[in-house]
Amino acid sequence: MPTAIITGGSQGIGKSTALLLARKGYDLVLTARQADTLEATAAEVRAIGTKVLAIPCDVSQEAQVNTLVSKAIDSFGSIDVLINNAGVCMTGPIEHTRLDDWHRIIDVNLWGYIHTIHALLPHFLQRGSGTIVNVGSIGGKLPLPEMTVYCTSKYAITGLTETLRLELKPKGIHVSAVHPSATDSNFMERAQFRGSSEQEAEKRRNSMSSFLKSPAASKPQDVADAVWDAVKHQKDEVIVGSGSFMSAAYKFFPGLMQFAMQTSKQ
Repeated sequence: MPTAIITGGSQGIGKSTALLLARKGYDLVLTARQADTLEATAAEVRAIGTKVLAIPCDVSQEAQVNTLVSKAIDSFGSIDVLINNAGVCMTGPIEHTRLDDWHRIIDVNLWGYIHTIHALLPHFLQRGSGTIVNVGSIGGKLPLPEMTVYCTSKYAITGLTETLRLELKPKGIHVSAVHPSATDSNFMERAQFRGSSEQEAEKRRNSMSSFLKSPAASKPQDVADAVWDAVKHQKDEVIVGSGSFMSAAYKFFPGLMQFAMQTSKQ
């Protein structure tokens, strides 16, 4: 049976993707920081009838990722798919953003992906095959107001994905990106909000919470379906839900979109 590693695999997008791949016949290696929620998801996967290895791991820590990949290969012999999904979000004006905010977001959203790719790539190269799916964001396709730190990390993922694809495709390794809009899952549990006061930060939190309940937000299952589409059909890129319209509009009318986003914040 094919085997996939999924980071951020205990909740939200990661959990939906794990359950979908299990139903498609994949054995799984799931990782997340919280052992209890990770094991709960692993139990649901086992109930479907496939094998699963649940390994708590902070993907921002290189040594932990190296151990994760080593255990995965030792347990299953080979890995076919890597799905990079672990991530955190931050919203707030740049003048209220601290350097430790920058480090936390970049460490998880970018270095977390780099660590897993760097650790698993020798295995893929030796086999001459493999699939990497990086779950990015619509914030990696167009700028979002008051989300400079987050968009920086996600634009980096877009560049990482597209450049890796160019380099690795001749070596039998496919690299894909899946870009959802904000997703109605456990997104708010890890999100950070900044402002000139606690009230302002809370206002941003409430605004994001309202958006996540709107039809414009992506659903975890929709993103999981997009990940499967990328894996099965070797798609270069899949943009999920309302993000498709926003990305196209920004591509063809960047000035108009920037004006609209600036106006919305006034």
